[in-house]
Order: sequence, then C-alpha cells, then structure tokens
Amino acid sequence: MLPFMELAGPTEGDGGGSVDSQLWAACAGSMSSVPPVGAAVYYFPQGHAEQASAAVDLSSARVPPLVPCRVVAVRFMADAESDEVFAKIRLVPLRPGDAVVDVGEAAAAEARREEENSSRPRPTSFAKTLTQSDANNGGGFSVPRFCAETIFPELDYSSEPPVQSVCAKDVHGVEWTFRHIYRGTPRRHLLTTGWSPFVNKKQLTAGDSIVFMRDEGGNIHVGLRRAKRGFCSIGGDDESLSSMPGWDQYRGLMRRNATATATGGRTPPKGKVPPENVLTAATRATTGQPFEVLYYPRASTPEFCVRAAAVRTAMAVQWCPGMRFKMAFETEDSSRISWFMGTVAGVQASDPVRWPQSPWRLLQVHIHGTNMRQPQLDHDRVVEFLINWPPRR
Repeated sequence: MLPFMELAGPTEGDGGGSVDSQLWAACAGSMSSVPPVGAAVYYFPQGHAEQASAAVDLSSARVPPLVPCRVVAVRFMADAESDEVFAKIRLVPLRPGDAVVDVGEAAAAEARREEENSSRPRPTSFAKTLTQSDANNGGGFSVPRFCAETIFPELDYSSEPPVQSVCAKDVHGVEWTFRHIYRGTPRRHLLTTGWSPFVNKKQLTAGDSIVFMRDEGGNIHVGLRRAKRGFCSIGGDDESLSSMPGWDQYRGLMRRNATATATGGRTPPKGKVPPENVLTAATRATTGQPFEVLYYPRASTPEFCVRAAAVRTAMAVQWCPGMRFKMAFETEDSSRISWFMGTVAGVQASDPVRWPQSPWRLLQVHIHGTNMRQPQLDHDRVVEFLINWPPRR
C-alpha cells in the first residue's frame, strides 16, 4: 500500500478531517460502499465528470471510457461546513498485462467479513428526516422511540419527569450536549436544551436527516444527511428514486433518454468536485500515473470507481430490449429497503462520438413501479452504471 504522502501528483482540497469509518458509513447509508485498499476497480471518467460542479471537457486528453486501477488508499472525510461525508480514494492504474483482480486486504475481505459478522457486534444507528417542527431553531427535536431506547442511555423512568443529558460527537469530533426528556400527553421523547444551537450551527432545514449512532464502546455520535433532489424522476409523479440514499451501488449502466439526446449522452453536472480536478484525474489515469478522486456517496450519481468483478459480471450479460430487472433503494430514514422494477428499452452508447465502446449509461430503460414484492424477472439484479434513466414526464 502506498501512503498518501508517497503518491505523486496534485492533491484535491480536503475540506475536513478524517471521520470514524462507522459513523461515515451510517451517514452515507447502508447501501453505499467504498472499494477497500487492494481492490481492483474500473475508473469511469464519464461518471467522475458527473460529480463535477461544472462541465468537464475531456476531449483534449483522449481519455478512454474506463481504466483498470488498484485502490491504494482510502480516507473517510466530511465537509467542514456542511458535514456531508465523502471519501478520498487514491488509485494506481494497472499496467497492460496486469491481472485485474483484488489483492491483499481486499482479496481477504470476504472471509474476514464473514468472521466479523458472526463475532463482532455492529454499531446501532438511526436516521430521521427532520420535520418543520424539528428544524425550528426555537423548538425541540422529537426523538423516535427506537432511537431513544436503543441508542441513547437508559432513562430513569422513576423520576418525574424522566430527564438526562445526552452527549454526542459530530463528524468533526465536536461534542454536543442535549437535554433528553420524556414528557407530554401522550408522553414522548424530546431533545430540548442544546438542540437549537445545534440547528443554528449546522444550518438544518426540514428535509435534512439526522443520524445518531452508538458505537461498540457505548459512545454516541451524530451525523447529517442533507436533503437533495435527484437527477431524474421515476414515472409520472415527483418521487425521485435516484435521490434516495445508497441504492444498489452500480447504476451507471442506465441512462435517461431525454438528457442523452439533448447533451450527447452527458449528464449535466450538479456535483461538488472542481472540474479541473476531474480533468487532472482523468489525464493522470490515461497516462498511467497515480491519481486521486473524491467520492460523494449522497450525490445523485452512480459510483464511478466500480469493482472489477461487478463490471465483468455486468458486461457478460447479453443485454437486449425487453429484459426486465429490479433494483433496490434505501429509504431516507434507512428503515427499509424498497424496490422498483423496469424493462430495458434500448442498448446504445450514451456518447457514441467520444466513447462509442463505453458501457457507462449503456441501457435505456422504462420504469414500471416501486415497492414491488417478489416480481417475476428475467434478471433480479442490474448494475447501476449501465442505466440511463428515463426523463420526468
């Protein structure tokens, strides 16, 4: 493994310090993932460009549609101002002839994960989407019973009223103290004193989500998920499935038809990464030099560093119109996994001029519905980086 210090090349701005990996995962959502050190991945410059804050012109660099790489370092971070979590990933392009397979830590991860799953307790976390009342800086926070009883310290219900102080560290390690009280008719759990300063400092609004996590040592942490709007809507209503956190992590094979036509297959940028950083990364990847990317798991775009095995599996399928699929997404409060299903309508490169052989957003799809139970499908899973989402009607 190459430490960050030893990797040549420019470094993108941190925007914050390192974050506890378990708190990072709780804020990112249970379906989000970051490839571990040693993993073989394919880097998709098209997908990276979708996380940029402005359009990226990759034509001058003669960038290929995908570059096989090895993950050499991962750092979990959070924005200093918004608390939004992101990951800094260092990659080294593989040389021609190198096997595109996991090595080291990543190769042993599956066996280790099975062992940890059976012996190591997982931290408990809970997310709640803030209501207008919760986000009112003069009010309090209504704590769901599950959160109060499984994450917060146990209340002494023999006192009247039951009350305690709850201390929680945010993603930057700053400790916040809240007054937790059980009162009202009917009685409910509330955070009162300390909540308004937290709302003001974090600039919370209705629609944002707050995440509480209790680690293995009993320490409580607090994180945020900012409200967002997705880059497409599914069906004829305003519900945007792609704005839900974490879905099945590889949705870049799909694309939405209208945008593909209007922009030559390039999704309009709505991200936070400076476009010059994308160009630098793509150029260095093309020339075989180590490079660095920032990945925002809560962005409404697919992962662009995709595990090599997943890409091989996806491309082994003989995609054709009429194939049916289902995909999972996580609800905003992480309480359940829901499903939608659809049909492949077409198979065509999203940018046939620049990347005629690229699998990124290769599939045009029609979406049929959500929350389907046990649908009859030709394929029960489709990798996300293939899908080009249909436009809002």
